[in-house]
Amino acid sequence: MSRAGIIIASLAVIMIASTIAPAFAAQMEFRTWVDPGSSDEVEIKFQRTVIINYDEGGMLADELRGQKFAKTFSVDSSDAGINELRDRINYQFSQAGSSAAVTDVKLDYDTKLTGRGLNTSIDYKIILTMTITNHVLREASSGNSGIVDMNWRGLMVPGEVTINSKGIPHEINLPISFIENTAPGLYASISGSDAETLLNTPIMDASGIKNQPLGNWHFLFDPTGINVDAAQYGMSSELAGVVWSSYTMGESSFREGIQTEKEHEATFTTDKTYDLRTIESADAANIFFAGFANIDVLDSAEVVGVYPEAPEGFATTSTGEFPVMIIYGMAGMAAIGGVAVFIVSEKKRKNDAAAGNIQTGIDPSQLVGADTSTGSGGYKTNRGEAHLKSDDYAQTRSVYDTPQVEETKTEETSATSTKGSMPKGWKPE
Repeated sequence: MSRAGIIIASLAVIMIASTIAPAFAAQMEFRTWVDPGSSDEVEIKFQRTVIINYDEGGMLADELRGQKFAKTFSVDSSDAGINELRDRINYQFSQAGSSAAVTDVKLDYDTKLTGRGLNTSIDYKIILTMTITNHVLREASSGNSGIVDMNWRGLMVPGEVTINSKGIPHEINLPISFIENTAPGLYASISGSDAETLLNTPIMDASGIKNQPLGNWHFLFDPTGINVDAAQYGMSSELAGVVWSSYTMGESSFREGIQTEKEHEATFTTDKTYDLRTIESADAANIFFAGFANIDVLDSAEVVGVYPEAPEGFATTSTGEFPVMIIYGMAGMAAIGGVAVFIVSEKKRKNDAAAGNIQTGIDPSQLVGADTSTGSGGYKTNRGEAHLKSDDYAQTRSVYDTPQVEETKTEETSATSTKGSMPKGWKPE
């Protein structure tokens, strides 16, 4: 391949990569006040990207190039299909051994097909926003922690899920369904192949979040709410007096395990053999508890024990508080120290000036310019130099103006010398 061809191919790859959105698998956000009988909200995003490559062209390539299809809608509990999905989610919770129950579901669906010169990508995104209850198993009391059930976190909905939006049914859980509705030619080409089997894998699958033990997640304790000045400096009354614990999953490490993209490949054949890939990033999750949390096991199930306050002496001062004024006081002391250094430095500068020890330059008003460049044919550069107006040339004479005298040997010295030019220590044999 010529050099120009290599450059063009490289630019094409860069352009294609920049137009394909990353797929971020399942991402979960959950926050609970650990209040028995109350409801909390959890949001789970499911994302997947399907890429069909046709580098060598073909009938399918001609059909898909330049094609764009999109399907976007949002539904809530007013839709009958959502209520059916809610019941299926509750069944999955019970199968996982969790007592949590979903009372309300909102769903956002967004899928796009984009046909390009060398490939076609299909980006799927489903956002489930659920209201759950019964996940707090025990209320915190004196000496006892509250207990939160977390066995529900690995939600996976198998099979087809049909949702009605404005009276139109949409199957949303199997990637092949969108292809069947928007690209019949592509669907006919895939049918009966390994690629069809791959595209029948459910999108709503957060089992990777359940498979990662909570003990491997990153723990962070935030005592901001118990600062004595929390409310005074902008903390809402709802958060003031409350400490928060958070667990974060998603980092790739030896402790948590190596997190890699979920990438699967398959092929299908019509006039040519085409490659198909599905891509998802590793699962990620953030969960927050109002209180100081600890991981525990109850009847072989992972739970989180939550205390309203941190253990004695944890992240507090001897009085149990850490006033914000202490922080401002420390900053003020640093500012005072800086001012003191400036005053001492300025005083020393003035004393040196009074004693004549200060270094000064030449007053520009005492300088006069002179041209130093001339050339044949009337050519002249802009070079020049500055001289003092004083006539005393000795003040500004260059050291290079003084002739350099080399020391030479006199005839007398040469005649009286008894040393030759042989190496030191040399003796005749």
